[in-house]
Amino acid sequence: MAISGFIFFGIIAILFVYAVVIYNNLVLLKHSTAKSWSNIDILLKQRHDELPKLVETCKRYMRHEQATLERVMQARAGVSSALDSGDIKALGTAETLLRRGMEQLFAVAEAYPDLKANQTFQHLQVRITELENNIADRREFYNDSVNNNNVRIEQFPDLLIARLFNFKPFEFLQFNAEEIRDIDMATMFN
Repeated sequence: MAISGFIFFGIIAILFVYAVVIYNNLVLLKHSTAKSWSNIDILLKQRHDELPKLVETCKRYMRHEQATLERVMQARAGVSSALDSGDIKALGTAETLLRRGMEQLFAVAEAYPDLKANQTFQHLQVRITELENNIADRREFYNDSVNNNNVRIEQFPDLLIARLFNFKPFEFLQFNAEEIRDIDMATMFN
């Protein structure tokens, strides 16, 4: 009787340790995903702060392009609103509009040699392009983290612990199909 009791408690102890390991791994994935989102958030806020400077610099030269400048600022407000609400899908849509507006702004700037020669414009263009590249890299890392988290909370036996402790899936940060297609430069100048 003593040996079977010892074996029973040994099995319970092993199952408990295994459950703790699963729980800790799920917590690690959850916080890793949150951290990767935080990295995107920081970059989006940095870009958010740079855009008004770019638009203000462009306003001095692009008197006939106010609609383009207004589209960029409206899209910037849409990204800010989506970030504030935490709506990942709305953020993807707003990001698509903002990127389209910035591409159009940079394309239109080509027609203004004085603007292109302006050091502030050049600096802001380089800074925003760097931020865009960093956002793309962080978005990929975030989506990988989301995928890892979501797979783990659906796999057995992890899903038992995930359900018991109410671990939730995260949403992918996706841009519209229009965002990932090739850009038709001819339409940007119409």
